[in-house]
Amino acid sequence: MENFKIEVDSDGIALVTFDVPGRTMNTLTASVIREIGEVVEAIKTDDAIKGAVLTSGKTTGFCAGADLGELGGAEGGIGGGDLKAAFDAGFALNKAFRALETGGKPIAAAINGLALGGGLEMTLACHYRVVADNPKIQLGLPEAKVGLLPGGGGTQRLVRLMGVMAAAPYLLEGKSMKPDEALALKVVHEVVPADQVIEAAKTWIKTKGDAVAPWDKKDFKLPGGGPYTPTGSQVFVMGNAMLRKQSYGNYPAQLNIMKAVYEGTQVPFDAAIRIETRYFLKTLMSPQAKGMIRTLFLSLQELGKGSGRPAGVPHYDVKKVAVLGAGMMGAGIAYVQAMAGIETVLIDQTQEAADKGKGYAQALVTKAVSRGKMTKEKGEGILALIHPTSDYAHVKDSDLVVEAVFENRDVKASVTKLAEVQLADTAIFGSNTSTLPITGLAKASVRPASFIGIHFFSPVDKMGLVELIMGEETSQEALAKSIDYVLKIKKTPIVVNDSRGFYTSRCFGTFVQEGMELLSDGYAPAIIDNVGRATGMPRGPLEMHDDVALDLSYKIAQQTKKDLGDKYEERPFTAIIEKMVDGEGRYGRKNGKGFYDYPENGPKTLWKGLADLAPVKIAEVDKAGIEEIRTRLLYRQAVEAARCFEEGVITDPREADVGAILGWGFAPWTGGPISLIDGLGVAKFVEACDALAQKYGARFAPPQLLRDMAAKGETFYSRFGVKEKAAA
Repeated sequence: MENFKIEVDSDGIALVTFDVPGRTMNTLTASVIREIGEVVEAIKTDDAIKGAVLTSGKTTGFCAGADLGELGGAEGGIGGGDLKAAFDAGFALNKAFRALETGGKPIAAAINGLALGGGLEMTLACHYRVVADNPKIQLGLPEAKVGLLPGGGGTQRLVRLMGVMAAAPYLLEGKSMKPDEALALKVVHEVVPADQVIEAAKTWIKTKGDAVAPWDKKDFKLPGGGPYTPTGSQVFVMGNAMLRKQSYGNYPAQLNIMKAVYEGTQVPFDAAIRIETRYFLKTLMSPQAKGMIRTLFLSLQELGKGSGRPAGVPHYDVKKVAVLGAGMMGAGIAYVQAMAGIETVLIDQTQEAADKGKGYAQALVTKAVSRGKMTKEKGEGILALIHPTSDYAHVKDSDLVVEAVFENRDVKASVTKLAEVQLADTAIFGSNTSTLPITGLAKASVRPASFIGIHFFSPVDKMGLVELIMGEETSQEALAKSIDYVLKIKKTPIVVNDSRGFYTSRCFGTFVQEGMELLSDGYAPAIIDNVGRATGMPRGPLEMHDDVALDLSYKIAQQTKKDLGDKYEERPFTAIIEKMVDGEGRYGRKNGKGFYDYPENGPKTLWKGLADLAPVKIAEVDKAGIEEIRTRLLYRQAVEAARCFEEGVITDPREADVGAILGWGFAPWTGGPISLIDGLGVAKFVEACDALAQKYGARFAPPQLLRDMAAKGETFYSRFGVKEKAAA
């Protein structure tokens, strides 16, 4: 066998070592699944084998789950359109694990590292589970996070071990557990030192060695009761309501998990896993699963490895970085750099302001230490890497400069000149601007080839994306060095070309702007935000506008108006923002006054004065009206993303989709705006946008690129040269 090695000791216990060749982590490939059957057969037919211990030969972990790159097989879908073939292919993992479980000899899992997805399901099919005592080990079923449900018996075995209520967050949210938690929940039987997991597993086989799973015994009872018991029925009634509240019906995976559990817990186990497989296939073939697997797993993984990095440029190890501006953004950048071991000079106009910026990192470190997530010594080492100052002489010897001052062209030009005097020829200058074109900002630089946009997202310590913006003169070397920097601070880079607002800010802006359009149309603010959340966005457009700051939007609009002159389009909502900022001093969440009031104690409430600026004409909407608002909010963003492709602002569908979800929280269930268009079909999207444009204006008009693609039956993922990996 290629993936497993079997060694039988003098006690007749077979040590089965799982070790996929050529990979840093074990995954369940098609060949692994086939060989599990061979392992089972070898154990069953060899009379010298009394039982077996399954462990990993990798130091990285036990198994990370199914190989999502393989999942689904051919382009035409799993099974090639034949339902029986599709079921047989989908049931292969369940069949293999069930054979392991019912082979007649005791099998123990010696879990020496993380076990996720199919990896955990493999151990659940063993009769006994021993896990290493390491708090870094994760055990879980994260399939729901990429639009799938567990397909190797996870929906059935976990609830039979824990009960439906206890298992729900691990199935529906993809929550993981640490070894001690798994022991308390009876998911594993023992937690022992790492060097004793195999011996402990062997001891169980020699002393107890029960080869029958609990659910295969006549006296088995589901913990907490099934759907038709007094306790169990309440779980499903309440669970259904909570699921709807959290997902708004956007995620078929969660609903299908609930169905699989509901139906599976009422039948014998062999029937239950067949039910699971049917729901697994139904979920796998949904547009949501296809988009989420591709974007949130495959594309995210590729971009996280620097797939967009220009070839031929030597690796650039960034050791020292100067951050100009110690406000919230600059302070956050300084913190993530120090966390990555980068010496950081944090500069502001005064020493007091610079010290305050370091205080942000101090607060985060103190919190981590108090919660036991970081040692005091490590925290002190991180803080020692941040040097707050007002003296630009300290920029000297920096490998990179990140400018993070106000969105004002003159201020940015001033600090650029002050910093560049200190820089070596090999250093890179990055501007953390969210809207101002990089080519224009680079005019203040004497080295425009080394000038690039490095756009972070707030809060920097939590947001995983960095948008790199190429100016007209930015070199490929500067891009390569910037990607090396982004990867070192453990962020995901996307690369875009220069324009006002670039890609993320430009497309995100359409979401909050469309919310303002709805407000101008007379929709009640509560309707706008409630439906906005129901689209799958993290907040409604008015809430999100408050979060990013109304005065920032106002300043950007004023700068844009100044730059564009007669080409600037004044919208009806512009006057509302102007009155709120200039007339009422309402800047958003940051000063406690925006579309909402934010009291120090208590929940936010809508500002009553908003009705005077934007009178409510539509206080109620029916189902069709809700769908219309949903479509306006989502399609407005998607059509803008398509325009970015037509204008060459972004050229890679993977970066467009990953950037949208990580950058501004575009509805994850879609897989991103480009996957939304491709999943719907370009022709249908064009038709829908034409109808919206006729009703609401040219902002919805599809670009010529979309019309051309519709005529040729193309998708973004096929046209723009990214080979599509079938998710189903």
